[in-house]
Amino acid sequence: MRAICFYGMTKRREAEANWYATPFEDRKRMMYEHGTSGRAFRGRVLQLVTGSTGIDDWEWGVTLFAGDPADLKEVVHTLRFDEASARFGEFGPFFTGMVAEVEDVLTEVAGCP
Repeated sequence: MRAICFYGMTKRREAEANWYATPFEDRKRMMYEHGTSGRAFRGRVLQLVTGSTGIDDWEWGVTLFAGDPADLKEVVHTLRFDEASARFGEFGPFFTGMVAEVEDVLTEVAGCP
């Protein structure tokens, strides 16, 4: 899984859309929907969610790995339409790239054999 994407994420706390003021049963339903959507990418996308350290701007860091960068685009696009993300998700900048051996990267960048 050479394609990688990382972004920070927080649940919204605005007056009309406050995740933490939403009843637990509603939040549970929305997260179940979100998880169901994500599981459709099983085997194509690996997700690693890390909790905040409390000294940054985001509650979670989300790292996604895939064999094909198009799979990263598809999973992010799909999950953005789930109610939990569409109504309550706030996202930081997205960082994307490819994982490779140092020698391979240097060869690619330098154009050397």
